Amino acid sequence: MCRFLAYLGEPVFLNELVCAPTHSLVHQSLHASEAKTETNGDGFGIGWYGEHAEPGLYRDICPAWSDENLVNLCRQVRARTFFAHVRAATGTATTRANCHPFAHGRHLFMHNGQIGGYHRIKRRLEAMIPDALYDTRRGSTDSEALFLLALANGLDSDPVGAMEATCTTVRDLMQEAHIAEAFRFTAVLTDGESLTAFRWACDGRPPSLYYRESERGLTVVSEPIDGCKEGWTIVPKGGTLRASRGSRAVVSLPRTERAAA
Repeated sequence: MCRFLAYLGEPVFLNELVCAPTHSLVHQSLHASEAKTETNGDGFGIGWYGEHAEPGLYRDICPAWSDENLVNLCRQVRARTFFAHVRAATGTATTRANCHPFAHGRHLFMHNGQIGGYHRIKRRLEAMIPDALYDTRRGSTDSEALFLLALANGLDSDPVGAMEATCTTVRDLMQEAHIAEAFRFTAVLTDGESLTAFRWACDGRPPSLYYRESERGLTVVSEPIDGCKEGWTIVPKGGTLRASRGSRAVVSLPRTERAAA
């Protein structure tokens, strides 16, 4: 499983959250404490919003702990909203196109989890993505497929509803294929001004997800970046966190049990 971090608030240098803390995301790429695997060395990525509506993106297949460009970039870039992700591959190739976050228009998306038995439903799932969106697919991951299908399901206007519809479709395909493996979906989505985080799983065992609010902004993480759970709130299993710039985060359960853990 992967590890990630998302931030929404006043502009800060990426280094303050991605590299500098005791248990930073860079540290977690080698020493994760709440993941299925301790090492997340199959690439990394950062996405951030600056002066343009569409985000900037930097991804590479090098492990985050060994990339000097990542450290230097994070020291220089200050952003009001950004994502960072370190990857532990779950069956697809270690390529730049498969590194998170994924961008489309003004949206960023990153995922920690997997579709069990994905290779058995991949063709049918991808066939549901409209041609205009499928033409933008660059990688082979289940995560990118989920993102594109959610865009087709109305992600721009209703992020939660689109993700529920997408996850329901995936679960239906898995059941039809008699797949017993789990579908786990801990993910974060943003358009630069709002943020939505999900912690769902069909077996009730979604990957960890925490958040912390301060006067400066909201930080969402796979595991606390200071190595201490005090001051962090865990998103409950089956929960969804939503926040907009200038407003406090709200956590709720999914609207339908079918799309939730």
